[in-house]
Amino acid sequence: MERIPGSLGWPIVGESFSFISEFSSPAGIFSFMYKRQQKYGKVFKSYVLGRYTIFMTGREASKILLTGKDGLVSLNLFYTGKQVLGPTSLLQQTGEAHKRLRRLIADPLSVDGLKKYFPFINNLAVEMLDQWSGRKVLVLEEASTFTLKVIGNMIMSLEPAGEEQEKFRANFKIISSCFASLPFKIPGTAFYRGIKARDRMYAMFDSTIAHRRKGETFKQDFLESLLKKHSKEVSEGEDDDKLTDAQLKDNILSLLVAGHDTTTAALTWLIKFLEENPVALEHLREEHLTIQRNRENGSSLTWSEVNNIPYTNKVINETLRRATILPWFSRKAAQDFDIDGYKIQKDWSVNLDVVSIHHDPEFFPNPHKFDPSRFSDPIKPYSFLGFGSGPRMCPGINLAKLEISVFIHHLMCRYKWKPLEKDDSVQPTLVRMPKNKYPIIVERV
Repeated sequence: MERIPGSLGWPIVGESFSFISEFSSPAGIFSFMYKRQQKYGKVFKSYVLGRYTIFMTGREASKILLTGKDGLVSLNLFYTGKQVLGPTSLLQQTGEAHKRLRRLIADPLSVDGLKKYFPFINNLAVEMLDQWSGRKVLVLEEASTFTLKVIGNMIMSLEPAGEEQEKFRANFKIISSCFASLPFKIPGTAFYRGIKARDRMYAMFDSTIAHRRKGETFKQDFLESLLKKHSKEVSEGEDDDKLTDAQLKDNILSLLVAGHDTTTAALTWLIKFLEENPVALEHLREEHLTIQRNRENGSSLTWSEVNNIPYTNKVINETLRRATILPWFSRKAAQDFDIDGYKIQKDWSVNLDVVSIHHDPEFFPNPHKFDPSRFSDPIKPYSFLGFGSGPRMCPGINLAKLEISVFIHHLMCRYKWKPLEKDDSVQPTLVRMPKNKYPIIVERV
């Protein structure tokens, strides 16, 4: 077996400084990876953010790390993420426990399960876009508000306005911003504030759960479906479906975190890429105006219409490919294994470089061009990872597509927009988002 090539950089800090500075550049970590791949090949070692890390790319690495076959790897969250999300979170479980939790949350997030939330999502998109006409809009802020209100309503029937919504949003923003912080739990640090906000959020969950159990309120939402599973008379052999309160809260928070930042970023990048690519924009607008023209006057978007928009789906996929919102997937070796002639040792941090996979000209010719039509033909397995792949594929894929499709339909039918500044730099956060929040000026079509 060969030794893994690469540089561990300076003592203590390793290559963290160049990693962080390139992380925030328009190309993101693509340039950090590309330079090292040219020098060392598809597998190399580094020391970043306090971790000895192996970076790897390519379909073969993608297949091995994402199928997780034979328990080779587990998800590898940063320490702060582990502490905030709690030990029973879906994001921290492995093996059978992980399968069981996924099974419990699969139903409400299935296409059929989402149908009952469609009217809320549709009305909210219309209400929010009503406010856009003729003013400056920070797309990232609007996308964040939209996504959080949808997920708050789905999970615990939160109204889109009011004191509870404000508390919910304020706590969530503090939690969301602490994931890549330094792991010092002392007053004043982002990590400490994140833990405190998480405790306040859990108190909100406790209060809602208590009201539901007393029968004071009944809602048809995600929490209710989990409570039903929690409280049903468990007969022999059905114990699998029982969740403790800690599991309930950890997994509701995990769904919030996983479902908010990624969808917010995707919607923002999509609107940005469309303005920069007029041919794709006109093709997409025509798809949605055709739907509108074929509809009876005055009626709104329907469930069957939103499930029959083939070009929109290609635009969503191409956005996720070009933006690569999660630039790498981090795993931890659960046992020794070999890859590309190298030996990976148990407990090593192994990161799959997704940006390079998404920009591999072998699978995506002219990879830096925004071209939704490339998704007209079947894509080779493990070359497009917009929603991940394998047993940890994003369980919220249908929800994300539904939110984006509904919002884009109403945007296409009503507005055109121009960016107020050209700036391609990204925020130095785990989920890639435009640093300037993409400010636009909007006018009616």
